[in-house]
Amino acid sequence: MDNPRHFVLVHGACHGAWCWYKVVALLQSSGHKVTALDMAASGIHPKQVHELDSITDYYEPLIEFVRSLPQDERVILVGHSSGGIGISMAMELFPKKIAVAVFVASIVPSPDLGFVTINKEDLSLATLLQRPTRTFGDQELLQKKTNVTNENYGIVAKVCIVCQQDKLLKYDFQLSMAERNSKNDVKVIPDADHMPMFSKPQELFAYLQEIAEIYY
Repeated sequence: MDNPRHFVLVHGACHGAWCWYKVVALLQSSGHKVTALDMAASGIHPKQVHELDSITDYYEPLIEFVRSLPQDERVILVGHSSGGIGISMAMELFPKKIAVAVFVASIVPSPDLGFVTINKEDLSLATLLQRPTRTFGDQELLQKKTNVTNENYGIVAKVCIVCQQDKLLKYDFQLSMAERNSKNDVKVIPDADHMPMFSKPQELFAYLQEIAEIYY
């Protein structure tokens, strides 16, 4: 590929970088650069869940990775499920380093819909190869750390990939979150469940390719 893109993949709660293995292989075989990160106390990250004091601790690997990128490098951030919170935090801190953010079957905050509000939904967690996760109880601090603004988060292009057969984040709920954001596009995988990287990796890969061509 003459102009390879750099994809940064962020997993959801209880999972790790391992869950992207099919998508990583497809992207790399097409010539793209791919970084799949383990969040703190996830995957093979050495920390344990009881060592995390805040959501900032949990997403530190992502934030430090984006911070370390060369000033002129822009990446495509892809967040699955609750990973949408992490990529939103990175968008708010480093909007000029992100070509487009892709929310896959994901929580999608907006300047008028914060994570604390969304988190009141009764969400179950996928369990395959899981490690424990935790909720962070200080609601005021959580709101502050995950708050997004029109000035930073709002200027980054966003694409929501909605899984129509998702039993965790219902189809209509995903659409309602997507509609609260400007500068976004919505793509649907009709027969995908909450884990399209397993159930529909080719379709997810095709959308990521298309997004890269349009937004990068």
